[in-house]
Amino acid sequence: MPGKECSMSLSEKNNTGQVSEFQENLDVLRQIYFFSGLPLETLKVFAYLCTRGKFKSGEYLFRQGEDDGQAFYIIEGSAVLERAENGNASAIRNCASGEFIGGLTLLGKQRRLFSLKAETDINSLILNREKFTKTIEQFPDLMPKIFKAVVSGIGDWEERFLAERAEKCGDCLANLGVSLI
Repeated sequence: MPGKECSMSLSEKNNTGQVSEFQENLDVLRQIYFFSGLPLETLKVFAYLCTRGKFKSGEYLFRQGEDDGQAFYIIEGSAVLERAENGNASAIRNCASGEFIGGLTLLGKQRRLFSLKAETDINSLILNREKFTKTIEQFPDLMPKIFKAVVSGIGDWEERFLAERAEKCGDCLANLGVSLI
């Protein structure tokens, strides 16, 4: 995109003229609902604080029962969300490139209810709770914007679920209402 390159500072390009990892992180964060209401300067801080993670097929990004405090954005690859009960793991759904997983763990301690296992090699963007919290402490006026984005994300998810799966789900409809919390 020609306009994008013009808006970058020299420090955001590496010496070969390629877009830096920082700029890629920033571009990703701008697309994630969780960060959608935040000002550019704050997004730049988060882009700097993010790390990249690579996972081989068969590796776990996180495991059920853990509280790792990390949120993941899958840049490349795919994973399967699993839930184990009585020692047996069942696949819940597939997760693919472009998905943001675990945003609520940034807001507070929470044990994982699922495991996320790489189906293919995965390249991901990772933000942890500690870095997120320290940044928010510096900019407390951002929390209402984050809460607004989370509430909107929950409502959007529930609407999509109802539109796509309500007829096939049957008894599960009685357990919906996450947006009522």
